[in-house]
Amino acid sequence: MSTAVQSSRQVQITSQGEELVSGAEIVVQLLVNHGVEVVFAYPGGASMPIHQALTRFRDKLRVVLPRHEQGGGFAAQGYARSTGKVGVCISTSGPGATNLITPVADAKLDSVPIVAITGQVATPVIGTDAFQETPIVEVSRSVTKHHYLVTDVRDLARVLHEAFYVASTDRPGPVLIDIPKNVQIAQTKPDYNVPMNLPGYHPKTSRATPEQLREVAQAIRKARRPVIYAGGGVITSGAHAELREFVEKTNIPVAMTAMSLGGFPGDHPLSLDMLGMHGSVYANYAVAECDLLLAFGVRFDDRVTGKVAEFAKNAVIVHIDVDPSEINKIKQAHIAVVSDLRYALRELNRIVEPPEDASDWLEKVRVWKETEPFSYREHPDAILPQQAIYELWKLTKDRDTIIATGVGQHQMWAAQFYKFRRPRTWLSSLGLGTMGFGLPAAMGAKVAHPDKLVIDIDGDGSFLMNIQEMATCHCEKIPVKVLLLNNQHLGMVVQWEDRFHARNRAHTYLGPIDQPEAVGLGEGLVPKHYYPDFVTLARGFSWKARHIRHKSELFSGLKEMLASDEPYLLDVLVPYQEHVLPMIPSGMTVRELIRE
Repeated sequence: MSTAVQSSRQVQITSQGEELVSGAEIVVQLLVNHGVEVVFAYPGGASMPIHQALTRFRDKLRVVLPRHEQGGGFAAQGYARSTGKVGVCISTSGPGATNLITPVADAKLDSVPIVAITGQVATPVIGTDAFQETPIVEVSRSVTKHHYLVTDVRDLARVLHEAFYVASTDRPGPVLIDIPKNVQIAQTKPDYNVPMNLPGYHPKTSRATPEQLREVAQAIRKARRPVIYAGGGVITSGAHAELREFVEKTNIPVAMTAMSLGGFPGDHPLSLDMLGMHGSVYANYAVAECDLLLAFGVRFDDRVTGKVAEFAKNAVIVHIDVDPSEINKIKQAHIAVVSDLRYALRELNRIVEPPEDASDWLEKVRVWKETEPFSYREHPDAILPQQAIYELWKLTKDRDTIIATGVGQHQMWAAQFYKFRRPRTWLSSLGLGTMGFGLPAAMGAKVAHPDKLVIDIDGDGSFLMNIQEMATCHCEKIPVKVLLLNNQHLGMVVQWEDRFHARNRAHTYLGPIDQPEAVGLGEGLVPKHYYPDFVTLARGFSWKARHIRHKSELFSGLKEMLASDEPYLLDVLVPYQEHVLPMIPSGMTVRELIRE
């Protein structure tokens, strides 16, 4: 063999004149071939060849360096959730790979298409407990849609094709590819068009039959108290326009899961907002009393159903979902349709007619909405978190805005008080409920949509879990905003302590242990002493930042944050005594709904 240098990369030429390419370069070339524009990648010993190859594709592929692999995984999710494209993250072996497990598991539960590529120790030492070795395929087996350990460089092209195909077809999900270092270094003549080999995986666009659709249309025509229960499948399938047309043809009100917010306009007259544990009173009442439940792209999650036997117990249930494993898994359907939701709704819209007599029902729902709205009791001076989110919505509702959140009370308040009008503008960890999701997800969304306003609504406990990504935002010039609702507590756990554990505090106060939980302002609602000082931390990361603690400062603080063209953190001191209401306790029914 002879050696030649082409385009600043080392290439081997065989005696027959064939060009050999390293496994690492094959990986990167295939990322480009699949239309990937950005990867979130943290290097290490076992992934160095891939990173070296990435440097040779700078003109085609942006590499964002997160400050933690978990941050990179959630950024890939933010990219995927906000675009519908496959997000890509890369890590080294061992601890780097295990740090990706949480975002991978998160993506599995929320049906988010990502490809996670991990370096691995060389094949001769796999299984010897080599330095930074973990059997990551075995670790990830139950939280991925599919997974690979590649031991032959000649398999890389096929595996990359399959990974993107599996991640993005049928019900989307995460695929993990583990690549030993010697496979990355090994060279071969690549075939970038190699066919896939996926025995047993034959995704096809399942489509409702005309007979099934006629049966659904007949059920709608006969219903007197119909309700749509819309889930994340509305957004995943791109069926938001078809859903809106369906609603306006049938005049049927829509209750949404947290996953589907934005799939139907939250400010539409027929929107019932979110249902479930912290959903609206009117959505939960409507589902409890309906005689027809149109379950579109849902999985009957426990935070929606509560006591399953009592959920929509008097209703005929129509369940349309692309995943046959979800049909009859939790709740028995009277009319079960395995179908792409967009297709089903498009075809239903050709034949559907509104219910013959639902006027009394619509009036009842209207009264519920009028008399039982989401609300909060204002304090004369303290800023309540609900108020901060509502004011943010008023200031941004006419802008092209994406909202990410952490997990906890602030997440549920955002779902209640921010009215999402468009799909893929609400990014939140809902199946796994992962604290620390908000900032890196916002970061990924902003990379994907540099011209949009991207805001992370976060809590202090959740924000601290991936605070290191503030460095990424500064260094990579990603100007996200953070509305930090700082109550010095793990607010949702405190709420459960208050409701179900006689207010006994079991390690839910986040301040110094020698300071009281809350002292000072007004009725003792807001702490005088707060820790850490997030503004000082933010400035240490070269962010713009500001503390506010009085209502008189809220409007100016929000305006200043929104006007900044740099990363900005607005630290809003809020009471820890606030509860997310209404609330249906876990496993209970609407009869046990808590309003106050």
